Amino acid sequence: MVQRHSRNPWRLLLVEDDRELAGMLCGLLRDEGYAVDVATDGQRCLHLGLSRQYDVLVVDRHLPPLDGLDLLGRLRSRAVRTPVLLLTAMGTVHDRADGLDAGTDDYLVKPFELDELSARLRALCRRALDVNDVLRIGSGHLHVGRREVGLASDEQIALAAREFALLWALASRPEAVPSRAELRRLVFQEAPAASIVDTYGYCLRRKLGRRVVRTVRGPGYRLGAL
Repeated sequence: MVQRHSRNPWRLLLVEDDRELAGMLCGLLRDEGYAVDVATDGQRCLHLGLSRQYDVLVVDRHLPPLDGLDLLGRLRSRAVRTPVLLLTAMGTVHDRADGLDAGTDDYLVKPFELDELSARLRALCRRALDVNDVLRIGSGHLHVGRREVGLASDEQIALAAREFALLWALASRPEAVPSRAELRRLVFQEAPAASIVDTYGYCLRRKLGRRVVRTVRGPGYRLGAL
């Protein structure tokens, strides 16, 4: 089981004026292990965003009385750098550009798949990690700032950036079996072929042992043992 030690669990602010959708997403996110606060309007979000510390914000674009983009502009102008995932029904290139210019870190168009929401939030949380954060994996651990893996034998093994990112993606959901295509999107966004996952899986096995990354016939990979 993966544990986050320096700040546990992830703190998330969900801003959604559709109360039914907000309730459904809140339940899902809490099941995923997040500590969730909910705001149903932009003014409440602004207050919470300025007065509390969060790891990630999930913000609907159309909010009363503040529009989501206006809200983001106010938060960024007051030095709030928390990663933001913007939810919107507006998915044109122009709309996405407006969101990015306003300070959002990622963009998800409604309707969306819950698995994609979860994956995008994990990616944003990884970016927000403090360099001193440590993830425990059984008797081993991952050290974020040094991109090192600590083994039960007390040996410390440094990994390349992509090797570490792939191991982290698997460690974030140790019971899941992500496909090669999903891992390529999460870790190697610009790579055209899912086979790049096989290459870096081989690199991890070579450095950390054959059991660290398990190949699941058909679906893809899962975390093994350090």
